[in-house]
Amino acid sequence: MNPQINIGVLALQGAFREHIKALQALGVNALEVRLPHQLHGLAGIIIPGGESTTIGKLAVQYELIEPLRAFSAQGKPVWGTCAGAIFLSKEVGRNQPLLHLMDITVQRNAFGSQIDSFETDLAIQGVADAEHPFHCIFIRAPLIEKVGAQVRVLARLPQDGNTTNGIVAAQQGHLLATSFHPELTNDLRFHQYFLSLTERNHE
Repeated sequence: MNPQINIGVLALQGAFREHIKALQALGVNALEVRLPHQLHGLAGIIIPGGESTTIGKLAVQYELIEPLRAFSAQGKPVWGTCAGAIFLSKEVGRNQPLLHLMDITVQRNAFGSQIDSFETDLAIQGVADAEHPFHCIFIRAPLIEKVGAQVRVLARLPQDGNTTNGIVAAQQGHLLATSFHPELTNDLRFHQYFLSLTERNHE
């Protein structure tokens, strides 16, 4: 991995410090992003979990919405985890600030409140197979209800009768969305996968 690469983590609210630690463990420069000019020179950005409405309102307040859209328009990878996935999406069924970048419809708090948080092991396309699954942590997690034609489903929950499709990870080109929190584990494979997207962008 190129140690000179700069990856941003949107640091308005939520679990941004955990993403920074994971990136640093992979030997890249991880930078907190709160203002538009801090996007300059970044190879990619992660939008962390937290509270999607708060993240959206702060992004409006700090005039980050259009700069983030322009950043993505350059083909630079953007990854949203949990609340970040909501913020990336085109539709959440309620009025709140969104980037409208990824052609997904997301259901907020799909599994219930904080006490309904859970963990499970999943195979994730391009990241983890059934023999070496990824340990996924879901905290007040959203669910990806619908995906557009250009969106590839990376992981689903096992069908249990309570969800219609169980999509919890998806990719649209340089855009990634996960319902769970890879940054809360010691498994760096998903962060490595995200970094591989930045490398492709530089080829």
